[in-house]
Amino acid sequence: MRKKEHLPEKICPVCQRPFKWRKKWEKDWENVKYCSEKCRKNKK
Repeated sequence: MRKKEHLPEKICPVCQRPFKWRKKWEKDWENVKYCSEKCRKNKK
C-alpha cells in the first residue's frame, strides 16, 4: 500500500490543478488526463 504523500501526480490540462492517483484509475493511470468529469467535458 502506498502512503498518500507518495502517490503519483499529474496536472489537469483544463484547470491546471494537480491531481493524485486514485484506486479507480489503477489499471488506466497512463491514459488519465483530466481530474474530473467536469474538466473532461469542458476541454477545448
